[in-house]
Amino acid sequence: MGDILFLAHRMPFPPDRGDKIRGFHMLKHLARGSRVHIVAFADDSNDLKRKSGLVPFTASRSIIFRSKPQWLAALQALLWRRPVSLTAFESRAFAEAVQSVMSRQAIDTVFVFSSQMAQYLPPAGRFRVIMDFCDMDSAKFAAYAQSARGPMRWMMQREANLLLQHDRGIAARAAASLFVSEAEADLFRNRARAERVHVVENGIDTAFFDPGAQFKRIESIAGSLIVFTGQMDYRPNIEAVRWFAETVFPHIRVKHPAARFAIVGRNPSDAVRALTKIPGVIVTGEVPDVRGWLAAAQVVVAPLQLARGVQNKVLEAMAMARPLVASAAAAEGIDHGDTIRVGTTVGEIADHITALIEDPAAAHALGLAARAQVLKRYGWSARLSALDPVLGRSFGSARSVSTAT
Repeated sequence: MGDILFLAHRMPFPPDRGDKIRGFHMLKHLARGSRVHIVAFADDSNDLKRKSGLVPFTASRSIIFRSKPQWLAALQALLWRRPVSLTAFESRAFAEAVQSVMSRQAIDTVFVFSSQMAQYLPPAGRFRVIMDFCDMDSAKFAAYAQSARGPMRWMMQREANLLLQHDRGIAARAAASLFVSEAEADLFRNRARAERVHVVENGIDTAFFDPGAQFKRIESIAGSLIVFTGQMDYRPNIEAVRWFAETVFPHIRVKHPAARFAIVGRNPSDAVRALTKIPGVIVTGEVPDVRGWLAAAQVVVAPLQLARGVQNKVLEAMAMARPLVASAAAAEGIDHGDTIRVGTTVGEIADHITALIEDPAAAHALGLAARAQVLKRYGWSARLSALDPVLGRSFGSARSVSTAT
């Protein structure tokens, strides 16, 4: 088998957010049997300093810094009649880096991580395409359109329609299209009328996310601590914590006035920071290790109203043996074996949380059951084994494949 070209919309190192975690483990798995050349964007200047972390898994690395403002991407999308999701990642430097790798290396597989990167696929040649859509983004924008008003509603529906057309064309070319859950895969098969669709679920590093591992504990916080984790400039996370803090949390504070709600994650938006005006709400910003906050939580919450596929934040809380309360959207696609509490209304979610706060023994038992379910079902090795038949090979033991960039 020849070399693999790995295209990613965000450099998958360090693996400290959902898309980077999946990308990192995909990359590691591919590198177990092939030389992998990565071309990826970085939108954080700190990540550019960390690309040496990719050395053990890659034969060459081309990382392109992306700084295009969203307003420019939207303007280009309207002028060029393309989805904003594509124009936001349009880059001549990236295209040249891809062309350079294809001309210098014996590439027989192009692994595309996220549909935005499919625009960089070379013309048809003697290589196969593996397309990891992860989630069905066009469905996400269609859901945004339903709740939007005026010009934004039109823009979101436009994005949904154009992305679906784009993704349908890419799936027709790909040897395999990958999704993180059977629900997402079925949705894509039906809406895109696609074939060769496969499920490769997300996993979790159960040795790292282990309540018995060595990590820095946070100082004790007065009152019952409820924790949400995530990238806090990501719209579904922003909407989730706003809804929870403004509608659910006040109900909990009626019975437990000292309760605290900690929003843990980097780049909190202004709307998220403003939630600290609500009594009991804490916004941490970026933390060096999320495990300390998870371990300190009496309850972890994932109240997402819009969620696609498998949520890493849910798997992390389960692996840390924390009692978890999630919305139906956040729980969908995860085989949790009834080890998390699921609610669909303000009252249901508030009642679940209150019950767990008031019964520590039941909460502890629920957390232990959640970790056991993760150990049985969601180790990365087991999840990524589904990738082997797609690639038509069995991987051997891991090996390092490093050369100069």
